[in-house]
Amino acid sequence: MGYAITIDTEKCNGDGECVDVCPTEVYELQDNKAVAVNEEECLGCESCIEVCEQGAITIEEQ
Repeated sequence: MGYAITIDTEKCNGDGECVDVCPTEVYELQDNKAVAVNEEECLGCESCIEVCEQGAITIEEQ
């Protein structure tokens, strides 16, 4: 079982909070936007969702 991560680049302001809070280093900033580069490592903890004030991240269980 895994998780599908969607990032709304229109909402993402590139503050990097999701990058900093993720325990498994799923995210990195590219061109000042968050990108899920290690999506298969996602634990589904939703810490990234909690710190994203813009509401740019959604996670769905697959």
